[in-house]
Amino acid sequence: MSDGVGVGPVGVEMAAGMEASAGGAVVGLSQDETTKRTLGIGFWISITWITVIVLAAALAPWLPLKDPDSNFIAAGERPPYSPNGTHWFGTDQDARDLFSRTIWGARISLTVGFVAIACGMVFGGLLGMIAGYFRGWWDRVISFVFVVFLSFPALVLAILITALLERSLRTISITLGILSIAPVGRVARATTISFADREFVLAARTLGASHRRIMIKELLPNVLIPMGALALLGMAVAVVAEGGLAFLGLSVEKGSTWGKMILTGAGSRDLQKAPWIAFAPIIVLFLTVLSLNFAGDRLRSYFDVRETAL
Repeated sequence: MSDGVGVGPVGVEMAAGMEASAGGAVVGLSQDETTKRTLGIGFWISITWITVIVLAAALAPWLPLKDPDSNFIAAGERPPYSPNGTHWFGTDQDARDLFSRTIWGARISLTVGFVAIACGMVFGGLLGMIAGYFRGWWDRVISFVFVVFLSFPALVLAILITALLERSLRTISITLGILSIAPVGRVARATTISFADREFVLAARTLGASHRRIMIKELLPNVLIPMGALALLGMAVAVVAEGGLAFLGLSVEKGSTWGKMILTGAGSRDLQKAPWIAFAPIIVLFLTVLSLNFAGDRLRSYFDVRETAL
């Protein structure tokens, strides 16, 4: 060109890169980075399963399901009945339809998981952000609280609380929520520390923004990304924890949960003669926890979330 603007090696490379991009090639990313940024079909299959289970649980009162507490005793036959066209998952020892009880049990099990991780995200996230933003003695005190929570055996604490209080849905959910505060708080603290000295936060401070505005407007949107990625993992842990409490007889007293259903068919005689009583809820629980774990792990890899020990 004759206007005095030269095109050096950098310009040539940029032009080549634009042409490669126009041709559909991925420029400047390695194969690992490209793969990391793809959620994959497994993620969407997991999300589909989670969506189906959540919708079925939420709409259970309006779905054409059998009464989960009714006894469907067939003339001339003794329960339990094996899976058939009438009872897709079979029945338990009291001739109650297992498919219906599994859907209704999802309402309590998923509610426990959701409330527990929501409690952990609200309180743990708030404490973690305060510790990571203000540092100093705030960080020392809150970090010490997290260490105490993580050092205390989680199962012992859950047994202690549920044994002293009524075994209601609220008690179980709050108990598991308390146990999730420290892990979520550590993630929130580490993420806040990584963003607290970034340019946009320093610019907000220079412009005279208050601590509250900086934490809500600048830091919170960035902290919510890794916390949201880990929420599915935490929910899976809470659902499994409820099942563990059910085996100890410390789960929700009223209503059916997946853990209580598994316990109903966990006897050696029942496993030999009617294995579907335990395996029907086990399979649904397994697929749900697997989907939550896989989807959460893919989101964590996609957003490159790491729990650091800052």
